[in-house]
Amino acid sequence: MLYPPLDKIKENVNSKYLVVTLAAKRARELQDNPDSNLLERYTSYKPVGQSLEEIAQGKIHIIEE
Repeated sequence: MLYPPLDKIKENVNSKYLVVTLAAKRARELQDNPDSNLLERYTSYKPVGQSLEEIAQGKIHIIEE
């Protein structure tokens, strides 16, 4: 089962394509700078899972130009 659930993620980001792009960019940031955590604890130990958790909790937003 996917954690966090896709329904929870889609509350903050409407498009699944934007979710993938946002999660990938944030995962790269987490790999490059492991001290840039936005949450105290993560369920996932992988950067992609951690970035999805941040998106689900509303810690990361898309800035539309």
